[in-house]
Amino acid sequence: MTVSFTKLPGLDEARLLEVIEPILRAHHVAGVELIWRTDHKGFVLELTIEKPEARTPGAGITIDLCSEISRDLSVALDVVDVIRASNYRLEVGSPGLDRPLHTLDEYRRFAGQLAKLKLKAPLVQEGFTGQKVLRGNLFGVTDDGRISVETERGTVSVGLEDIQSARLVFEWNAGGRSSGAAAKNGRPSARKVSGGGHPRKARSK
Repeated sequence: MTVSFTKLPGLDEARLLEVIEPILRAHHVAGVELIWRTDHKGFVLELTIEKPEARTPGAGITIDLCSEISRDLSVALDVVDVIRASNYRLEVGSPGLDRPLHTLDEYRRFAGQLAKLKLKAPLVQEGFTGQKVLRGNLFGVTDDGRISVETERGTVSVGLEDIQSARLVFEWNAGGRSSGAAAKNGRPSARKVSGGGHPRKARSK
């Protein structure tokens, strides 16, 4: 099990994944995003996870599971010492109901669900000329690897390389439901603060 999207400026990505991926496999989850960033409190290593075949964002991801993975990762990262920052936070959680989309497999898996796509450049296809944002139901992936979206104007297809960002759209008034384990924002998560090899006890947000 791997991670769909990584953004790890200044870190050894290959070595970091060597530590993280066995722990994901042990807990039977897949990584959605692994991001190294900063905020007003300092450095953050943020990992979002999901069940590999889940078609509902966050399904099966509980606060307890996030806490277990956070604890195991913290121990492993301290042993390997792959992150040189003297103090950082490790956050493990669900990608939420507005889950980002990165790979063709994800567009296939979430076919039939509402999504919003931001394109790198305006479309030149008839009926969509000048449009840079698509909102509609995912219609799967064509045989030649293009992503189909059923919009109010009709169905349009775009290449994965043409997409700047994309995510599922969740609407309560559309009859959707969040996972019973999810918090109000649909993002069950655990946070662990690591520094000097002495991580604090994980706590839920």
